[in-house]
Amino acid sequence: MLPAYNESERVASTLEKILAHSAQRGWKTEVIVVNDGSSDDTARLVSGYAARHPGVRLLDNPGNRGKGYSVRNGMLHATGDILLFSDADLSSPIVEADKLFAAIAAGADVAIGSRWLKAELQTKRQPLHRQVFGRAFNLALRIVLGLNFKDTQCGFKAFTRDAAQKLFTLQKIERWGFDPELLYLARTLHLKVVEVPVTWSHREGTRINPLRDGIRMLGEMLTIRWNALSGKYAVLGVKREMPG
Repeated sequence: MLPAYNESERVASTLEKILAHSAQRGWKTEVIVVNDGSSDDTARLVSGYAARHPGVRLLDNPGNRGKGYSVRNGMLHATGDILLFSDADLSSPIVEADKLFAAIAAGADVAIGSRWLKAELQTKRQPLHRQVFGRAFNLALRIVLGLNFKDTQCGFKAFTRDAAQKLFTLQKIERWGFDPELLYLARTLHLKVVEVPVTWSHREGTRINPLRDGIRMLGEMLTIRWNALSGKYAVLGVKREMPG
């Protein structure tokens, strides 16, 4: 599935690549595009594709709710046995999905694409200031949430259907901090998470503001910790984590 906010310039190309790769592999594929309150032609373009390709579906959020909300909306409406979400710009080419699916076939409940397990696979790196921000955020995740992954934020993750239903039902964070929340919940539920090195290229036009969104993501990280300590996840079946 693809979360999409004002993606009219590239959503058509993205859908073509996904459909072509799926046809080449002989997959029975459902492609869900979640329109997050776009003000451009994203919804119209996707609707046109859906009319020509029965496997393409458009879901509309109730306004602009954020990437986390969009991913959760799409994944909880998906019907496949293996569920993948990708950024709409295909920073990781869709052919890299084969690696994640192989990890699932080998026994993983969740397979997450990683830009930093093999940094040489990055064909175009982020600007330096964004790399610094990403490393600092990763360090904070290790300290606050105990997440020992090289890369939690790569927008390329696959799930078994069972794992997706468990995790996205529990997810509360609706914006950029939803990735570490999912991984934190996966660890708490004792799901097997495998980090997979993938080819990745920085795309221009990213909507993340390092300062503004960095502060927000830090707040969301603390919210995850507080949710766990205060028992908010326990209501939905996750055992409360005790301090320390």
